[in-house]
Amino acid sequence: MGRKRKAGAGINEEARYIQKRIWKARLQSIPFYLCRIFPIRRKKIVFCCIEGTTGYTCNPKYIAEELIRRNEGYELVWLVNDTTKRFPGEIKVVHNTLWNRAYQLATAHFWIDNSRKQLEARKRRGQIYIQTWHAKLGFKPTCLDRGASFSRIAYLVSKHDSDMIDYVLSNSKWYDDTLPTGMIYNGPVLRTGSPRCDILVNDRTVARKKVREDYHLEKDAKILMYAPTFRGGSQGTDRAIAVNQGFPDFGRLLAALEKRFGGTWYLFLRLHPQLVARNMDRGAEDGGTEERHSDGRKKRIVDVSRVDDMYEILAGCDAFMTDYSSAAFDAAVMKIPVFLYADDYGEYEAERGRLLWDLRKMPFPLALDDEEVEGKIVGFQEAMYLDGVETLFRETGMVEDGNAAGRVADVVCRNC
Repeated sequence: MGRKRKAGAGINEEARYIQKRIWKARLQSIPFYLCRIFPIRRKKIVFCCIEGTTGYTCNPKYIAEELIRRNEGYELVWLVNDTTKRFPGEIKVVHNTLWNRAYQLATAHFWIDNSRKQLEARKRRGQIYIQTWHAKLGFKPTCLDRGASFSRIAYLVSKHDSDMIDYVLSNSKWYDDTLPTGMIYNGPVLRTGSPRCDILVNDRTVARKKVREDYHLEKDAKILMYAPTFRGGSQGTDRAIAVNQGFPDFGRLLAALEKRFGGTWYLFLRLHPQLVARNMDRGAEDGGTEERHSDGRKKRIVDVSRVDDMYEILAGCDAFMTDYSSAAFDAAVMKIPVFLYADDYGEYEAERGRLLWDLRKMPFPLALDDEEVEGKIVGFQEAMYLDGVETLFRETGMVEDGNAAGRVADVVCRNC
């Protein structure tokens, strides 16, 4: 009886929460309808990333860059929570409040976003919504692929957003095939590639030089970016997000890299933007905010979690490590070594849902503890790895050729 009462209480709590969210969304949708007294401006494009919590970054950034380069008189607006973040002068930065969001979106011809629009958002006839998303090939299940861990409110938010989308960007046949369940979407798809990956595919000479200059490293310094994902993040009544405490032993990791590849290696720590937005990042254990230790030794670990655009830094790296982030696939387009460190593999699948790939069968060497990390790095076989990556991209039908932003801009130009 006790368990039944507890389960019933949980269902009732969820139902009450959903009803509250629905009524709140209806109330907050009023500004969207009121702002329809203003006309849609044909060349106005409104961008946003991760509900405004991040700055000038991800796929929307590189689309905006291309539109700025073309200089065809577009009115570019970016909704952001922190208006002190840096943007090009060609972009109007707008504080992401409800009324600002309603007015800017209601009067724009194009919406370009990389995450779900809020439940109150209302799109007008004649507007075009391009959803770039913030992952393509990826490990983590989303939406219906999460099974029982996909909450009812998450379904409502996702379905509301998907019903407004006109085009979803894709980089592969594999991603196309995941959209009906992974995004609850069955509409038009643009197989453009990922605009944020253009910088990884095209000439990386400038990026490599800039990263080393910006962080005062030697010209021939080697860099591994470590970018673990976050835990939790559901849209249920308790949207829990926690920092994963299971980082590898950084000193042992760097020593293994130097043993296998030679040179002096540095580790750039990149925590997930949602952790940083909530001030939950714990920083790098070796510092990272100063150039040197007090005794004069150069810091080997640099925390780059608060840099808006991860990809400008990733383009200058020599290796990459994550657990379940889709950035593993992006980094692999550079043909650099990509390693997976997943000390909570079983627990993560139990909480999140079964991963879309078996990590043990990926071309990326997988380690579950520090000893395996060392062994996988020291024993890294480049030829076998590159062959595995080529096979993966071929079998998924992946398109990342450095021209994605241009293709998306072409769609915008044809419709403006």
